[in-house]
Amino acid sequence: MSLQTSRPQTSNPADEAAIRALYQQQLDGWNRGDGDAFAAPYTEDADFIGFDGTHLKGRREIASFHQMLFDKYLRGSRLVGKVRSVRFLTPDVAIMHAVGGTVMPGRSDLEPDRNSIHTIVAIKRNAEWRFTAFQNSRAQFVGRPELAQQLTEELRQLL
Repeated sequence: MSLQTSRPQTSNPADEAAIRALYQQQLDGWNRGDGDAFAAPYTEDADFIGFDGTHLKGRREIASFHQMLFDKYLRGSRLVGKVRSVRFLTPDVAIMHAVGGTVMPGRSDLEPDRNSIHTIVAIKRNAEWRFTAFQNSRAQFVGRPELAQQLTEELRQLL
């Protein structure tokens, strides 16, 4: 039995740019209220975990669920987000961490209670990057209100 030490993978700038562009594509889909556009960056078999624990399976389910949200609860809302890091596990698999916040309809500022941390797994198949897993966690920072405020200020810079 041999034990191999894992080495960090080096990233290709074009691959990292493609992954970051998928995140922007998702934001743009939200901001147009378009479930299909929001889900377009995902693989057909993707896993999407929403802030409330909802587990969506596959691009179609992600699109349908988000279209319902856009039509009923989030019509006219705006999502802002920022990629904090992209780390390649292999040349064809990367983990991205991002943060996001929502401006609700009729408002001009973020709803700090809706700020989230995103963990996203991207994979490259047939020379094309797609998201295959997404975990959305509300940024509550229990007992550390200064961190919640810092995140809100970071996201406000995107407005």
